Amino acid sequence: MRVAVIGASGNIGTSVVRALEADPQISSIVAVARRAARGSRGVDWRERDVTRDDLRPDLEGADAVICLSWLIQPSRDLEKLRAVNVDGSRRVFEAAAAARVPALLYSSSVGAYSPGPKDRAVDESWPTDGIESSFYARHKAEVEHILGDVEARHPRLRVVRLRPALVFKREAASEIRRYFAGPLLPRFLIRPGLVPAVPKAARLRFQAVHSLDVGEAFRLALHADVRGAFNLAAEPVLDGDELGRLLDARPVPVHTGLIRSAAALSWKLRLQPSPPGWVDMALSVPVMDTGRARTELGWTPRHSAGDALLELLEGLREGGGAHTPPLDPGAGGPLRSREVLTGVGARDVE
Repeated sequence: MRVAVIGASGNIGTSVVRALEADPQISSIVAVARRAARGSRGVDWRERDVTRDDLRPDLEGADAVICLSWLIQPSRDLEKLRAVNVDGSRRVFEAAAAARVPALLYSSSVGAYSPGPKDRAVDESWPTDGIESSFYARHKAEVEHILGDVEARHPRLRVVRLRPALVFKREAASEIRRYFAGPLLPRFLIRPGLVPAVPKAARLRFQAVHSLDVGEAFRLALHADVRGAFNLAAEPVLDGDELGRLLDARPVPVHTGLIRSAAALSWKLRLQPSPPGWVDMALSVPVMDTGRARTELGWTPRHSAGDALLELLEGLREGGGAHTPPLDPGAGGPLRSREVLTGVGARDVE
């Protein structure tokens, strides 16, 4: 089986490539990224920009295309984000259809869902209209609708959408810090026992999944005769009490308005690169039921949500990374100077 992976160099992409490399049924991997990685044996890395390059030649003869390309930063440049996330994804889908690829797998997100319950889990039929104040959620929802149109026009194309929760692994720590925390995060304090308190609020409940488990879900979906959407998350659901237990910290009741105001002010002052829409999304998206992935894909996460989070924190503390440009721990420059000089979310650090 020949597989093309678009957006292969990031958090999920590197895990997908790793899963495919270990699969004896995968004979060829074409890994496409804006800046290709180095030193991966058996992987054909190609540098492409999904916003302008002709992708069809890279997809010709592929048995499946996995679309992972996405931008989270620069958060202050919505035009650039939309060009990659929405228009770039559309170009990948259309190129796959034009190349007559039999299967198209897309990495969606819990962020595609409309606001939903936190006290019970919802399945894949929950509406996917996103969260209005979050560019990430709006883009994920719009791309899902674009994919639905492509699917309707090309009924022979097997389309699978995987919707993971927050995706963590040690090697993605430097990338996640740059994207969400910024250059001022003190590494030495990111340690269980040194965090004095964690916020506790009724709707501050979220799910997580290890990146390697997401990579395995994509591998399983390649081989299964399935279509449609699959939720991906590990147990347990993370809330104030669970975070307190994991971090040996005290859960402190906090009004969610205070959390959002702090995020908005710190983003406005360029102290961190994440706009307050991320808080809105975290408070709004539903808890997902993962029964379909477990039953129809045979998917069982090997890492708990808590273990995935602790591994990420270890990577944040130790400057974890990998050999690809997005995961490179030195991407922020000496003393994180490049992050500051690019305006903390105003321009791409990479």
